[in-house]
Amino acid sequence: MSDRVLQGLEPEKVFYYFEEISRIPRPSYHEKAISDYLVKFAADHSLECIQDELGNVIMIRPASKGCEDRKPIMLQGHMDMVCEKEPGCDKDMEKEGLDLFVDSDLIGAKGTTLGGDDGIAIAFALALLEDETLKAPRLEFVCTVSEEVGMDGAHAIDFSPCKARRLINIDSEEEASVIIGCAGGGRMEITLPVIRKASKDAVFELTVDGLLGGHSGTSINEGRANANMLMARILRKLSQSMDISLISFEGGNKDNAIPRISKAVVCVPAGDAGSLKDIVSKEASDIKLIYAQADPDIKVLVKECEAADREALSLEDTRKIIRLLLSLPNGVIRMSSIEGLVETSLNLGVLKLSDKEIKLVYSLRSSVAAAYDALRENMRFMAEGYGADVKVHSEYPAWEYVKDSPLQNAIRDIYRRQNGKDLRVEVIHAGLECGLFAKKLPGVDAISIGPDLFDIHTPNERMSIASVQREYALVRELIETL
Repeated sequence: MSDRVLQGLEPEKVFYYFEEISRIPRPSYHEKAISDYLVKFAADHSLECIQDELGNVIMIRPASKGCEDRKPIMLQGHMDMVCEKEPGCDKDMEKEGLDLFVDSDLIGAKGTTLGGDDGIAIAFALALLEDETLKAPRLEFVCTVSEEVGMDGAHAIDFSPCKARRLINIDSEEEASVIIGCAGGGRMEITLPVIRKASKDAVFELTVDGLLGGHSGTSINEGRANANMLMARILRKLSQSMDISLISFEGGNKDNAIPRISKAVVCVPAGDAGSLKDIVSKEASDIKLIYAQADPDIKVLVKECEAADREALSLEDTRKIIRLLLSLPNGVIRMSSIEGLVETSLNLGVLKLSDKEIKLVYSLRSSVAAAYDALRENMRFMAEGYGADVKVHSEYPAWEYVKDSPLQNAIRDIYRRQNGKDLRVEVIHAGLECGLFAKKLPGVDAISIGPDLFDIHTPNERMSIASVQREYALVRELIETL
């Protein structure tokens, strides 16, 4: 009996390769195994293949007989995935593959993110590259590393082996739309030094949990709460009523994922222990009221810990951290003139208090370069005013909107013919590698598409089987008819 969960699903080769790569751990910065798998695939199918030092892979399939005079096409995706887990899930996502399951029309992974972002691009590309019935021009599959942590692979990749100037990026999450532009952005790390001292005060653990989370580009305008910011609000309320000192504070794993959980351990004078629970309970009720529609399952938990000598922050540093967190903006800054589109935003994705410092990691985005620059420098100016060190890296340009293009027109015609309705043309707030590709490949005609994916960057991530079937048929016909 086969141990394949996706066996029997069509297109058979797409789901075969999706399950194959789901068995290979591939968090950002740990892509060697999946990169080597792609190199082996190329060797097994006699395809030209280039693997660079970072692990980026370029595969080239020669034009089919009779298609030699047609312009080449580039297929593109990334091999890393955001690795988020449910509380209590003990899977080591750096060493273990995913546990896939099928629920009606949806594919998910038990306890973890699915990696449909962007494993489905790899599955599409491998199925197309090995399809001997596909009548295609020269195909170039470009698969990059570390997209989810700053597009490092796209920054470094050498395109000299590539001839294509028609790019099909398969890194979108909505079948009914074609993306033709996106925001630019970067990552900001703010580090503030702290001082610890011995404390014998009462100790409490505070937990904010149950949030929806989500992608900090596609979900930032949905009104969802940020667990780190909710914790900062609770700590502020406590600090206004009593002397609190932080022992630990941690929330979020990725700068581009809205944090779902945040934990803090604080110490307070023994005489204030009773009122602490009342204050937290009242603040939790207010938070739940505010987010009743957008994030309805928020939980705020309080647990008294055993008394023991602890190394806690000074009162001054604790208050400085709270003020810094609540002074810096988070979420949507400005909406675009395009209806419903966010222009500028930021997300506090990772917060970690260590022995000597607290580090805040933000994802900044904007479709307007000047607005991004202003946000970045305002953040820097404000954080440095608190004595923090600020570093910005992994910046990437916006992919500028082009109103009309042959590739865009072709896919809209095919989609209408296949589905009997129009394909939406959209610009999105999330970042895509197309902006960097367009910068490196002048004159490139690019689109971004993909099947329906839900709740990406969370353990609730799901992928629609029927949507994969339709989207693969769309890509295949697009390649054959361009």
